[in-house]
Amino acid sequence: MADERVATLKEIARIAGVHTSTVSRVLRQSEPADGWSDAARRVREVAEELGYQRNQWAASLRTRKTNTLGVVMTRLTDGVVATTYQGIEEAAALAGYSVLLSSPPDDPEAQRRAIELLVGRQVDGLLLGGLHAPAQPFIDELSVGSIPMIAVTRHGQSGLPFVVADDVEGGALAARHLLDRGHRDVAVIAGPAHATTALDRVHGFQSGLTDLGVALRPDRVVPSTLDVDGGVRAARALLDTPDRPRAIFAVSDVMAVGVLGVARDLGLSLPDDLALVGYNDIPIVAQLPVPLTTVRSPAREIGATACRALVEAVDGQPVNTIRLPVELIVRGTT
Repeated sequence: MADERVATLKEIARIAGVHTSTVSRVLRQSEPADGWSDAARRVREVAEELGYQRNQWAASLRTRKTNTLGVVMTRLTDGVVATTYQGIEEAAALAGYSVLLSSPPDDPEAQRRAIELLVGRQVDGLLLGGLHAPAQPFIDELSVGSIPMIAVTRHGQSGLPFVVADDVEGGALAARHLLDRGHRDVAVIAGPAHATTALDRVHGFQSGLTDLGVALRPDRVVPSTLDVDGGVRAARALLDTPDRPRAIFAVSDVMAVGVLGVARDLGLSLPDDLALVGYNDIPIVAQLPVPLTTVRSPAREIGATACRALVEAVDGQPVNTIRLPVELIVRGTT
């Protein structure tokens, strides 16, 4: 019968020629930014040769940590949200953490239940995506004890530290681009009022216009849901009328796809009859019959950065608000 004896830290230390405390420290930490030292690398090689597996349960009893992060992300079927979550998973694995994910419906009460469930699983920290603005009262009512929390993608006006794209600047980039193309009669498909991603993009767009002396008519700002159907309904309201705008900024690419469908049905040619800018740069928009001009948001980097920040918060380090840069990608619709 094969030897099923479990290797011990003391045995690894003896073979690697280091102290037992060194073995313990090396095997419980993630790889440093500057790489493993020769001694640490030797410890890990010996541990692997001996088939050592860390007893996470015993470790959690000693440290009061479970090395598990809780993530609440609504709308996980959305490609941008899924990419953000992928960044979280990758960064968590590199840091030696597991992830417990809950993807509730996009409403506050469902999110509250998801958070309570994860807190009950004794996660070390929480990443909260999909917060509804203004979220500070919601956050204040949560019973999470001392568990650190970080908002991700939507800051939600929550009062929490957050990691998001610089959506205000992204909206301003779209405005400046359309003005540079000579457009003055512009409109916005604005998304829902509870999503601070949408609110920030609209605010940046309005500010970008104002800075260059162009006013945005109130009737040119149309709220919508964050899907293709929302883009279709808003585009019909804007375009199926003699007084249609000359350019549209849609605060997400999926809504912009809805605009393209309505423009096709109305016989409008892009960019000759209508200019269009989207947001996020999802993979499909570069492959459309008329490739979409859009603002690229670093979804995967947002998730990874938020995860690294949460791990630092779990270790007692201060967390700063982070807005990651965005980039305008000019294609055929403008």
